[in-house]
Amino acid sequence: MSSKKLTPTNNSSAVPSSRLGRLMRLGGMATGVAGNMLVAGAQQLAQGKRPKLSDLLLTPSNALKITQQLSHMRGAAMKLGQLISMDAGDLVPPEIAAVLARLRSDAHAMPERQLRAVLTANWGAQWQQRFTSFSFTPIAAASIGQVHRATTLDGRDMAIKIQYPGVRKSISSDVNNVASLLRLSGLLPKALDIEPLLKQAKRQLREEADYEAEGKHLQRFAQLLAATPEFVVPTLHADFTTQNVLAMSFVAGVPVESIADAPQAERDRLLSLLVGLMFRELFEFGLMQTDPNFANYRYDLQSQRLILLDFGATRSFTPAFGQAYQHLMRATLAGDRKAMAQAGLAIGYFDDSIRAQHQMAVLDLFDIALEPLKFDGVFDFGTTNMAPRLREAGLALGLDRDFWHIPPIEALFLHRKLGGLFLLAARLKARVNVRQLAVPYLQAGSGL
Repeated sequence: MSSKKLTPTNNSSAVPSSRLGRLMRLGGMATGVAGNMLVAGAQQLAQGKRPKLSDLLLTPSNALKITQQLSHMRGAAMKLGQLISMDAGDLVPPEIAAVLARLRSDAHAMPERQLRAVLTANWGAQWQQRFTSFSFTPIAAASIGQVHRATTLDGRDMAIKIQYPGVRKSISSDVNNVASLLRLSGLLPKALDIEPLLKQAKRQLREEADYEAEGKHLQRFAQLLAATPEFVVPTLHADFTTQNVLAMSFVAGVPVESIADAPQAERDRLLSLLVGLMFRELFEFGLMQTDPNFANYRYDLQSQRLILLDFGATRSFTPAFGQAYQHLMRATLAGDRKAMAQAGLAIGYFDDSIRAQHQMAVLDLFDIALEPLKFDGVFDFGTTNMAPRLREAGLALGLDRDFWHIPPIEALFLHRKLGGLFLLAARLKARVNVRQLAVPYLQAGSGL
């Protein structure tokens, strides 16, 4: 069997797997950030300025320190950092957003010795005898695992995702530690009860760390999209799959965001496929891949087919949940604020105890967020100013201490998906007729 060894340019480092080791990483990060804040604060005070805590926290040097430590840690800590950084571009200065963006691509790979130990624990001591080739240089490294290419004795060309050691055991402590750091930083209101959200985050991350469960989601989506040739879903190889190793067929493609210079029609078609798939997931499948990372999509330039990867963050939705969003979208199209409020109440965006002014503020957010749906024609995501208006309205509502309300976790995961699609559409400057794609699911006879 041939192999390709890792070199120093592969950006490899051992994954800290013990709770103490991971806590020390976070503690060291917090100490370094605090030190940077003290220095920056002293400099500004010497200049006669009175700096705000948030200004001292959100500096390029602190962003760099945070991304470096989370990239070394991997696991849930890095996953949470990636989610925070997904839409940082309009929240923080460009130089900080550029540093945070590294979290989506700069995970450190495992050294070969640690990688071999993981594979031996999952496949047995003689695992190499099952392959004619296995590249020890990963083709991708992310927050929870890294991917390697290999060829089996019977000729299967596979992409094998291997989970970093200790990830599953460290999820609870990682989430708690990151939440504590956010509270200490002042970025989270102290009075906001985020325990239900943390509980759901831990549950979701444990599900994402179960590769056998992800394999079942992979197979399910392959079945659901079998009659849709525009999409490619890798084939699961169950005989090589365990809770910590996921074996799939290797499918070649380019990063989806790399086609930013492709013809307008090709970019429009790609985003139309993704938006249409999102509606099918919500209204037809009741099953949605909710991870917005661009790396979960690849594009086959020759066949112009979209490759779907990474089904760890797959979420089930009840028919009632889909119906509530159907009612919300119908009411928004009709301009019926009373029906919109009823749908928002059914979903859980607010309850009867919320003041009328706050309900109206939430409905204003719906109006902005659903502008692509309300637009009668092709909506240009490359020119819209929707994102800053949404953010401004959302922050104004969030800063109102009389309205601190966390929507149901299902709604948050749907928002995660929608946010990722919006960012990709804006990145590719795509133009999509969203209403045309949605209308079949909003008609009375749609079966919802």
